[in-house]
Amino acid sequence: MCGICGWIDYRHDLGADEHARTLAAMNETMSCRGPDQQGVWAQGPAALCHRRLAVIDIEGGRQPMTLDEGGAPALHMVYSGETYNFRELREQLAAAGHRFRTSSDTEVVLRAHREWGAKDPRDVARRLNGMFAYALWDSGTNELVLVRDRLGIKPLYYYPTPHGVLFGSEPKAILANPEAERVVDAEGLRRALAFVSDMSNAVFRGMREVPPGCVVRVSRDGVREERYWELTDTGHTDDVDTTVHHVRELLEDTALRQLYADVPLCTLLSGGLDSSALTALAAKHVDGTVRSFAVDFVGYADNFVADDARGTPDSPYVHEVAEYVGTAHRDIVLRTEDMMDPAVRRATVHARDLPAGIGDMDSSLYLLFSAIRKESTVALSGESADEVFGGYRDFHDPETVAADTFPWLAGRMMNADQSDPGLFDRALWDKLDVPGYLDDQYRTALAEVPELTGPAADDPHERRMREICYLYLTRWLPVLLDRKDRMSMAVGLEVRVPFCDHRLVEYVFGTPWAHKTFDGREKSLLRHATKDLLPESVVQRVKSPYPSTQDDSYEKSLRDQVAEIVGQGDDAPVAPLVDRAAVQRRLDEGGGHEANSMGRRMQLERIIDLNTWIGDYDVQLSL
Repeated sequence: MCGICGWIDYRHDLGADEHARTLAAMNETMSCRGPDQQGVWAQGPAALCHRRLAVIDIEGGRQPMTLDEGGAPALHMVYSGETYNFRELREQLAAAGHRFRTSSDTEVVLRAHREWGAKDPRDVARRLNGMFAYALWDSGTNELVLVRDRLGIKPLYYYPTPHGVLFGSEPKAILANPEAERVVDAEGLRRALAFVSDMSNAVFRGMREVPPGCVVRVSRDGVREERYWELTDTGHTDDVDTTVHHVRELLEDTALRQLYADVPLCTLLSGGLDSSALTALAAKHVDGTVRSFAVDFVGYADNFVADDARGTPDSPYVHEVAEYVGTAHRDIVLRTEDMMDPAVRRATVHARDLPAGIGDMDSSLYLLFSAIRKESTVALSGESADEVFGGYRDFHDPETVAADTFPWLAGRMMNADQSDPGLFDRALWDKLDVPGYLDDQYRTALAEVPELTGPAADDPHERRMREICYLYLTRWLPVLLDRKDRMSMAVGLEVRVPFCDHRLVEYVFGTPWAHKTFDGREKSLLRHATKDLLPESVVQRVKSPYPSTQDDSYEKSLRDQVAEIVGQGDDAPVAPLVDRAAVQRRLDEGGGHEANSMGRRMQLERIIDLNTWIGDYDVQLSL
């Protein structure tokens, strides 16, 4: 999997000793992503740094990797992720005369750039099936190329400077270089407080993400982004039966590809349709017994209270699937005190580089992955199936679908008045104009939606559902993928997401909404494509999101921590942002399981995360 970072500066020789300490500091921030090996290559205006989590070709895949043969200018690369079709590409390259020194997918991608990418690096990216973020330095042209996978599964950030660029898998690598400022202005804070992906704004002023499906090219002339992939209208003509059959074929092929590893592999099992289907497919193709893991909370199933988001606890379904499929299963059972441990909170905020504000849903995922990492290096996740197949309840709620904003902001989980500052200072909130920012982002996203063609083009509902599907895939899914990547890589665990295979995403996105709901249910295509693999109870189970603890002591602990922060007065890092009187009123209200309790709890989570983030990152607020 790995972590990458680097520095291009056309003024200096970055191979000089004076820059070694800075490069080491940048690379050290990626140590959690790559605990197995490290390497730095620096020469002239370029420096590439790498931390490796060894998954394929343990001995041969060391990086940075250089290709210097045949008299051609040398290519140097640092790579993060997996290319699942590397064996097919290797055969094609071998037939073209390439002789390989390793068995790694990294060398395949490097040689692919020699063979197919001399004129346009996008010609290589289009050939890759996988999750990847990598940097390639061409010593002949003195150009850096940054490449990110189609869905944005692997993160990649960059920070243009007057004389080049800084880049890294995470912002913390860039911020370790003194040329990067730790400044967060109003635009960055808006982004930090909005649950919407915005690749042009990485919160810290001047920092951006490489957009999914794009390459960024850096030369003496400057920096430019170029797109190699986007969602399009495919003119879908298959009938429902054919569509279901092809979805199954794609899932079988994707699962088979993503089970390849030279280290222990497992699945994440929640008892829902997505993870259960994936676990069943893995069990079908793996020699031996698949290991599966699930998160649970002490007393959760026994004391479960149904609400609008979750109708049933996961554990009964998890255990039924594990027995039905025959996995070696283990529940990771967490306590409130584990999730409220200040060290865990600090670790999750540090992992995300942002004040995410979702508290136990981050800390529990971090603790789950920490436990799994003791037994496995790679895990398969059902993430993205809801976005691809239309699984969220919001897809099927007429009021949410009709709302003139992002559906997840109008739906049950986050339904709130965006003009209400909550616990934030009113004057600051008005200045930030978060509602205006969200509306701008929404209009921009709608303008990108590919036009619907064919018989469905005249159906207003089909057109609106095309928009809803596009919004979820491009503005919400990246938020979840980033969370998954950060929590897993913080403990050196590689999490793969087979439902993000671009062939599957393209095919299902192109199908009419009537196909996706042909049986009157959510995720009709996935349910019918995999129902032969699963117990009937799971096939019919209604969507239940990632669990959140219902232990009353959790919110009490939240209130205690926020009270401690408020008690610091102006000395609290978060003090310039909040209305202390509003916070105190919220603390005096207590907790409960009322309908808006999730939103109220998230307000407290955000205060703690912001306080930790501003303090630990020494954030300079420029508001």
